[in-house]
Amino acid sequence: MIGINLKQGKNGIAPVIQLDSGHNLPAVGLGTYSLLGDTCINAVYTAIQSGYRLIDTAAFYGNEREVGEGIRKSSVPREEIFVQTKLYPNQYSHASKAIDEALKKLDIGYIDMMLLHHPASNDVAAYEAIEKSIQDGKVRTSGISCYYIKETDSFLPKVSVKPALIQNEIHPYYQDSQVVEHIQNKGIVVQAWYPLGGRGYTEAMLNHPVLREIAVTHRKSVAQVILRWNLQKGVAVIPGSSNPVHIQDNISIFDFNLSMEEMEQIAALEKHEKHDWY
Repeated sequence: MIGINLKQGKNGIAPVIQLDSGHNLPAVGLGTYSLLGDTCINAVYTAIQSGYRLIDTAAFYGNEREVGEGIRKSSVPREEIFVQTKLYPNQYSHASKAIDEALKKLDIGYIDMMLLHHPASNDVAAYEAIEKSIQDGKVRTSGISCYYIKETDSFLPKVSVKPALIQNEIHPYYQDSQVVEHIQNKGIVVQAWYPLGGRGYTEAMLNHPVLREIAVTHRKSVAQVILRWNLQKGVAVIPGSSNPVHIQDNISIFDFNLSMEEMEQIAALEKHEKHDWY
């Protein structure tokens, strides 16, 4: 079972989770989906200056160049920042070339984690290309995204190196607890994308009366409560934002604890309501 030692964390700097691969993954990172141009550069720079040490991007997002620029603009040494990006299914047939393209766009020397964006034809071959890139020193470790119980159990026997991380949609309305437990029991870290519900759904979630009441109790925002709930379940998070205040708030979650009763109250909000297509 995966757990996060939250006692290591302090506001502004997230604790790390040791991956099966031996590398350390910050428990909180910045998601950059939909962030483009200067907005993306500034968000990445602001996040790093605010203490973030994990940045998540993807070929599909069309912002790897900007993410790299934001990282280079910061005063933090490259080796202190964990950068993860993803291959999209239309790249699986030429994954080695796509990995080189990502390296060139990011222009930060190496990639800490390369993931498959979701299951598709040629995903095993694409993953083997990631394995080869690890051997070649281009990538440090590997992961997959949008793999659930069936997909994970089908995929793992086909590859040589077990993914260190699986990234899935997880939030109070789609907790997917059985899947999370299944993955964690295999020694694989779970990371939540859309931890605050996703664009178009966040506002309603942040106004849920149960979550608001818990937030008032701790003198925290609802977003901070939701992110803390994930961490206490052993789930890493990559909330996205370009707002400097929200960026700071999203990593300021290490000075309070949710009680067992509060964790159960949030668990009761499960709607099995998925907010994205895969």
